Amino acid sequence: MLTGVTDGIFCCLLGAPPNAVGPLESVESSDGYTFVEVKPGRVLRVKHAGPAPAPTPPPPLSDAAPGDQSGLVRCQRRITVYRNGRLLVENLGRAPRADLLHGQNGSGEPPAALEVELADPAGSDGRSVPGSAGSGSGGRRRRARRPKRTIHIDCEKRITSCKGAQADVVLFFIHGVGGSLAIWKEQLDFFVRLGYEVVAPDLAGHGASSAPQVAAAYTFYALAEDMRAIFKRYAKKRNVLIGHSYGVSFCTFLAHEYPDLVHKVIMINGGGPTALEPSFCSVFNMPTCVLRCLSPCLAWSFLKAGFARQGAKEKQLLKEGNAFNVSSFVLRAMMSGQYWPEGDEVYHAELTVPVLLVHGMHDKFVPVEEDQRMAEILLLAFLKLIDEGSHMVMLECPETVNTLLHEFLLWEPEPSPKALPEPLPAPPEEKK
Repeated sequence: MLTGVTDGIFCCLLGAPPNAVGPLESVESSDGYTFVEVKPGRVLRVKHAGPAPAPTPPPPLSDAAPGDQSGLVRCQRRITVYRNGRLLVENLGRAPRADLLHGQNGSGEPPAALEVELADPAGSDGRSVPGSAGSGSGGRRRRARRPKRTIHIDCEKRITSCKGAQADVVLFFIHGVGGSLAIWKEQLDFFVRLGYEVVAPDLAGHGASSAPQVAAAYTFYALAEDMRAIFKRYAKKRNVLIGHSYGVSFCTFLAHEYPDLVHKVIMINGGGPTALEPSFCSVFNMPTCVLRCLSPCLAWSFLKAGFARQGAKEKQLLKEGNAFNVSSFVLRAMMSGQYWPEGDEVYHAELTVPVLLVHGMHDKFVPVEEDQRMAEILLLAFLKLIDEGSHMVMLECPETVNTLLHEFLLWEPEPSPKALPEPLPAPPEEKK
């Protein structure tokens, strides 16, 4: 059921009461927003802007000239999951270098092998596992670890520069808990001026999207299906996903589901590559009536913790409140609905799309160690740290973030040395 402002918008646009029965796919408003019905009665506000579509479609990426190795990357990796809760990731190929991100883990050279302990080892039932520490007595011979499953990745990807003038490129911006598409204002304006096509939705219960009064409407899977519907509606040949905080999980989900359509991914203060579990914070387990009274204080505290400093610009953003307006019911349902057991280390290690990780060093919600762990797990990941930023780094340092994102969009890996043509042999010396 539509609520609040959305009811009035649809009543004015359609000239009918909001509860009128009839199919509804999308409605465009005069202020540049589109209201998309992803499910009956479930409507999301979407900011869709950019140049008009080209009259003729660009040639597909696969139509490269024979022998052209520009942007071609060979992704080779072996992922082994052991029964004792260990994960071994072996990089068998050579990852490309990212010249725009030297230093701070930006060389693009992942370790040849990485062994980590799973946050929630599959198959662990409290019993001793052969090969694990302490599984046998001192006089017994320790048995070798037996892998539970092995995943082999061997594919080629063509990673090219994404320019604003190219009509087959779309940028998707996905916000996190408590925000709205308004947090991307500086980024949307910047990339639209450069000629990019941008898409930014409001999650259900956020911004001007509909807010169902059912907790099941805010689970990870329900929100992920919303993002799938938006992605399928606007996606083109090359799509770049930009997520912030909780929105990073939806970017990872889409990159895993559509590996041929997702060209690059940007994760801003997204955290580590661990499976999602519901928040058991006692504050959010309070009765709704109590939480409703505390929600203004909680929201103010949340926003203050999201900024590194409380300068004039930050205080103005807090006073405006247009980017942070969510009910106590939605907030509680969002926190308790963050259940995604599939999104563990193995799930992230299987991704072959290049990823840029942006982290504000003053973030009080996501420690830098989590993004460093993410950079180690991912195959093609580049980590950039912003000293002046915190959790809301795209609002605090818009120029720095915009420049960094644009450089990553234009980045194209250098050809592999093996792909370069061999030099011609020197002519034989003339005999005197």
